[in-house]
Amino acid sequence: MARTPPKRAAPAAAAAPTPAAPAPKRGDLRVYLTVADLQPQFAAYMGTPTRARGYPPFAGQHALIIEVAPGLMIERVIDLALKADPDLEPGILFVERQFGILELHGDDPAKLQAAGAAILAGLGAGEGEQLKPRVLYADIIEDISDQHAVIINRNRQASMILPGETLLVCEMVPALYAAIAANEAERAAPKLTLVDVQMIGAAGRIYMSGKTADVERGLATIETVLAAIGGREG
Repeated sequence: MARTPPKRAAPAAAAAPTPAAPAPKRGDLRVYLTVADLQPQFAAYMGTPTRARGYPPFAGQHALIIEVAPGLMIERVIDLALKADPDLEPGILFVERQFGILELHGDDPAKLQAAGAAILAGLGAGEGEQLKPRVLYADIIEDISDQHAVIINRNRQASMILPGETLLVCEMVPALYAAIAANEAERAAPKLTLVDVQMIGAAGRIYMSGKTADVERGLATIETVLAAIGGREG
């Protein structure tokens, strides 16, 4: 009686290779800028306890400000920065509707530059790829009325405007450029009062008050500083 040959076992299937972690997708570098020598009022404003704030800076320190899109890309940015130099302190880390914002500060500008270089290398971006700032609106309003001062003060995050003062308002894009605009206006006219700075969102806005001559000097400085920043057209 013929025997049926034994069946050979099928060869074991090769294990599927472990998929590699997906590389982060390239985003949009909107703002990349160093703010040197933080001025007293602006540094104090940066320490205001709101949901976006982290470690408060001190006057005289230096800051690196970055805005990217999509918003969650900022988590990669801060990871690159703090792994390059853990001694730097993040003052703002915020993800809003469209954009992500980071502010880092420290005493040594060379360390900020090195962290910035690590960020750019990690993102595969260049410093010149940021957007050029654009002023949307600016005005100087003299002799502010009592009621106007009251309603501004109810919404401000810094110091108070007083009735009879002159008010400087300026709106720009991208929003984060309001940081350097406010800091440099204070440097040029230190007697100005920093009333409010809004530097997160679709547009940045600055409110400063004081005597008309100081306000005019502050606005001229803002326009000069923003015009000198290079980048691509948005």
